[in-house]
Amino acid sequence: MHKKILFVCLGNICRSPTAQAVFEKTISDKNLPVECDSAGTAAYHIGKAPDKRSIAAAKKRSVDLSSLRARQAITDDFYEFDYIFAMDKHNLADLKDIQPEGAKAQLLLFLEPVNCKQNEMPDPYYGEQDGFEIVLDLCHQASDYWIKQIV
Repeated sequence: MHKKILFVCLGNICRSPTAQAVFEKTISDKNLPVECDSAGTAAYHIGKAPDKRSIAAAKKRSVDLSSLRARQAITDDFYEFDYIFAMDKHNLADLKDIQPEGAKAQLLLFLEPVNCKQNEMPDPYYGEQDGFEIVLDLCHQASDYWIKQIV
């Protein structure tokens, strides 16, 4: 069955586009019927490419973020997608604020049920390059988990 998944962080230039691209690469390698997108809860970077540090870290792992562009999450996303994964509790709360009653999307923390050391995706934006590597590691781990649950 075809599924649609949306990944959401604050600005849609680090965590959520990385999660989208990692998930897309994983499902492509397995030829699975899943469509992905990403968005931010804030409008800071609409239309912009992912952070150059995210692009560089992903490229080293053969994950391409270069074609992605930031957009803001909207109420209609709750009707269009089957799953909306928030990267942290703050973004989860912001998404709950715009979640319409009766929407079909399941709203979840991306890392919460995954067997890793944290249930929130750390924001690498104000840190060093290793933060982008950690995000990639966690995205791979969570993608493997969710593919088994969803598909």
